[in-house]
Amino acid sequence: MFSNYRKRFYYYSKSQKRGLFFLILLVISAQVFVYYYPRQSKESVQEKYPTLFSEEYYARVRILDSINAISQSKRDTIYPFNPNFITDYRGFILGMSTEEINRLLAFRKENKYVNSAREFQQLTKVSDEWLSKYSSYFKFPDWVTNPKGKREYVDFNKPKEIVPIIPICINSATLEDLQKVRGIGPYYAEKIIKERDKYAGFVSVQQLKFIYGISDETFAELSKYFIVEKAPTVIRLNVNEATVNQLKEIPYMNYYIAREVVKHRSMNGDFVNKDEFLQIEKFPIDKIDIISLYLRFTN
Repeated sequence: MFSNYRKRFYYYSKSQKRGLFFLILLVISAQVFVYYYPRQSKESVQEKYPTLFSEEYYARVRILDSINAISQSKRDTIYPFNPNFITDYRGFILGMSTEEINRLLAFRKENKYVNSAREFQQLTKVSDEWLSKYSSYFKFPDWVTNPKGKREYVDFNKPKEIVPIIPICINSATLEDLQKVRGIGPYYAEKIIKERDKYAGFVSVQQLKFIYGISDETFAELSKYFIVEKAPTVIRLNVNEATVNQLKEIPYMNYYIAREVVKHRSMNGDFVNKDEFLQIEKFPIDKIDIISLYLRFTN
């Protein structure tokens, strides 16, 4: 049988014989490497890094593990804090409801403070269980905890006294008067004054609504504090006789709107009232009441 394989071996070319020889050599080398390398690598690591397997190394590992455990436990530690400055996130972490947090934040917006755990509970309506759990961490300023005299207790259940608002004339309001309104800063206060000077005074508080940048909420606040007590002297223009150039000078009108007004008048006859402006395309309907205050509709 071996003689047959030997005879067949002579039929291979020289390059095929060489390849077969190197393949057998590669297989033997791989077997030797797999058998001896793991044992030698372990011994070489021990010789190169002897401290990794020493008792001193394991002692240091145990110390680091204990330090890590201590740091993890400190993360849950609650330190004393002033409950007046609880934020949305802090209140959520402490288990307060959204309504309880909002009551505190609304109270703080008025620049007011609670000075005891009892006042905090009356304001926020937190439960007795919550208060007993966290009130021991409350820390108030020294002047609260050690008052020089007796402090009057604030009853948060007592309804607030409503101070009546006495509106003033918008045409005589100063920059300081305007800035007292929520939502009005120096920029918008100056803008309102410029708009007032442009028209020589406002004929209606509604004109504040059309100042660019003033929101509906801000306008609602302005309308509480200001009225038109003394309107400017306005020479009302006869809409049925005025020219395009005259009409375009009316507040909130321009050349194109004035031209459409004159065109509508020439085709449909004289205007009887302001409602006829509704028939004119692209007429500023939201400003029709203001524009009509500058016009007369008689023949």
